[in-house]
Amino acid sequence: MSLALGTRHGCVMQSEIRTMSIACAKAGGINLSQGVCDTPVPREVSGSVARAVAEGCNTYTHYAGLKALREAIALKQKRFSGQDVDPESEVIVSAGATGAMYCAFQALLSPGDEVIVFEPFYGYHVSTLVAAEAVPVSVPLALPGWSFTAHDLERAVTSRTRGIIVNTPANPSGKVFSREDLEVIAAFAERYDLFVFTDEIYEHFLYDGHRHTSFASLPGMKARTITVSGFSKTFSITGWRLGYAICDARWASAIGYFNDLVYVCAPSPLQAAVAEGMRLLDDSYYRALSREYVKKRDRFCDALRQAGLSPHVPEGAYYVLADTGDLPGRSATRKAMYILEKTGLASVPGSAFFSEGRGDDLVRFCFAKEDAVLDEACRRLALLRQGS
Repeated sequence: MSLALGTRHGCVMQSEIRTMSIACAKAGGINLSQGVCDTPVPREVSGSVARAVAEGCNTYTHYAGLKALREAIALKQKRFSGQDVDPESEVIVSAGATGAMYCAFQALLSPGDEVIVFEPFYGYHVSTLVAAEAVPVSVPLALPGWSFTAHDLERAVTSRTRGIIVNTPANPSGKVFSREDLEVIAAFAERYDLFVFTDEIYEHFLYDGHRHTSFASLPGMKARTITVSGFSKTFSITGWRLGYAICDARWASAIGYFNDLVYVCAPSPLQAAVAEGMRLLDDSYYRALSREYVKKRDRFCDALRQAGLSPHVPEGAYYVLADTGDLPGRSATRKAMYILEKTGLASVPGSAFFSEGRGDDLVRFCFAKEDAVLDEACRRLALLRQGS
């Protein structure tokens, strides 16, 4: 038989995050690998689903999403970033932030276009670029502080460079790009006429006084920025698959057409529930997220230190990269499996977030867990130090 897989299948192989989640399930462990965020859904959001279904919100929506949700997104962007957004022409609701990013890449990139990504990167950004037949080009961030310079960007640019991805707060590093960082990127994007694709889904998870600056709010940047975010993390609804893109109307229509082709629309009753939840929740809810999660971060990082795994303490998001110290194994995958075998805790090999040959001395943990689960995870980490 001469049948064979197509050439694109290699870019969508199972991620190491899902691989570790499956291994964790088999072991009956605690999954700190995937960012599933199993904290409670706010009642203002969850309580609106049944009502939306009962009121008949069960059919296809406009390909760009329910008008009420697009209006809520525009109001939120104005409230938190000061940006004026037209909900009729500049917002596309999609099947999660990854869905919005995928449609943006399909609409705006051509085969062979190069897109700069900061490393460590979120693997789905890279895989989604490759699925669009674009070429990711890494710019490594330097420790301490996951820093970069304008010179680092200049070394990565070529005549084929079409865009750059900015993930802030970042997965997996927890870096919050400062306004100064973003101004360096803005000058670079303007100099080379690049699209800037931002992933801002962790915008409300901020610690130690760090502030989120939405890239499109910088002077002159709105026209070239595709702002991607969503509700999975903020409302603990990762399985609802609701995200969005905000951008200039010139790009939004093309992104919307791909959204229609691939997804038709995001689930309509869930869109309605989130729109209602956003209307009911005030700013105190979002501020409370940072207060709640900084406690989780600090408790978990302390446990990592006591276990001999030195953490790179995140400024935002809800992941922590930790040095593997003297754990056995030559690869990050082997070290992550050792942790799972010894403690029942699943992490992600650091190599999943770096180009080949890097990241083998790191693992990533997710601390978006209810307190009782996180306490048990901290207790189990101590088994590494005990050598049990």
